[in-house]
Amino acid sequence: MAEAPKRFKKRDDKFGAARRRRTCSFCGDKRGVIDYKEVNRLRRFISDRAKIEPRRKTGNCTQHQHELTTALKRARQMALLPYAPQHLG
Repeated sequence: MAEAPKRFKKRDDKFGAARRRRTCSFCGDKRGVIDYKEVNRLRRFISDRAKIEPRRKTGNCTQHQHELTTALKRARQMALLPYAPQHLG
C-alpha cells in the first residue's frame, strides 16, 4: 500500500526553531502592584499607535496583564499617557 501523505509539519520545521515562551516581567519583580504613576515603565506596553499591547506580544501572565491594563487606563485618564497616537512624543 502507498504511504499516506504527510498533512502536518512539525512546528520546528515551519518556524526554523522552537519559539521560546516570554516570561512575565512583573512576576520576577518584587514590587507588588503595578503603579499608574510609573509612566516610563508603562510606555513599554503601548504600541506606536497608542494601543495597549496584547499578552501574546508582551509575555505577561493573565493577572499582571489585567493589572497593567487598569494602570494604563488610569494613567490615560489622569493625562499621564496619551489616548491618541498624535500625542506620543
